[in-house]
Amino acid sequence: MAKKVDVSEYRTFAQISDRLDTIVDAVRAKDISLERSLDLFDEAIALGSKAVDMVDATDFSPEEEARLAETAAAGDAPEEPAAPAASGEDAE
Repeated sequence: MAKKVDVSEYRTFAQISDRLDTIVDAVRAKDISLERSLDLFDEAIALGSKAVDMVDATDFSPEEEARLAETAAAGDAPEEPAAPAASGEDAE
């Protein structure tokens, strides 16, 4: 049975994403043991669950929700919502 992995140090979606990228790179290494790969897999699952919880708890503005829906319909879901437009850009 998999042991509980502590992912409490990762507080932002970007931190989780960066750690997942590091895990992918480590697992692709030729010299990693099966045991270490499985430990990293458990960590990746815990991080993924935390990321899903963070997204589920996020209140998006109507504009962000529309943008996410458009992106999902196009088949290219973003990693995280785009930042609001800079003050120099005018909305239509």
